[in-house]
Amino acid sequence: MKVLLRRFGVPALAAVLVAVGLVGWWAAYDARTAPAVQNLAVHDTTATAEVREEVSRALVSVLSYDHADPAAATAAADRVLSGAAREEYDELVATLHEKAPGQQLVLTAEVQAVGVKELSEDSAELLVLLDQSSRRVDDQEASISAAQLAVQASRSDGRWRITGLTPL
Repeated sequence: MKVLLRRFGVPALAAVLVAVGLVGWWAAYDARTAPAVQNLAVHDTTATAEVREEVSRALVSVLSYDHADPAAATAAADRVLSGAAREEYDELVATLHEKAPGQQLVLTAEVQAVGVKELSEDSAELLVLLDQSSRRVDDQEASISAAQLAVQASRSDGRWRITGLTPL
């Protein structure tokens, strides 16, 4: 019996230890490569706050408009929008430039909430809730509308730029 235990027990124990080691290695690898670990929005509060603040400021600057100074919003768009977001913005602003002077329109955007859905070193997906009030000088009444946006942003030269805006 002692001979059988010595002959098969040691190799069996070694095989069990190797199997446990392999399972442990696989579990560690799987945990390191899980999508949640790679999503900085889950564990990097500083990076999350930074993208949230930059995108909020960018949206306020491009979605606020004053008929008396239309160049301010266009200059903001030059700084913070690119790609499809810029193309959509240019189409929207073309209509606004036609109507706003006659109505003496002032639009003011205010971000209410921002959630960062996905974040990496150079790209982000956010959900943004904002209010936009519009006021015409002649009637002095403001109307407020709420908007929900899916925002895509990319980081280049140390700054976040909005590359996609999708109303929800």
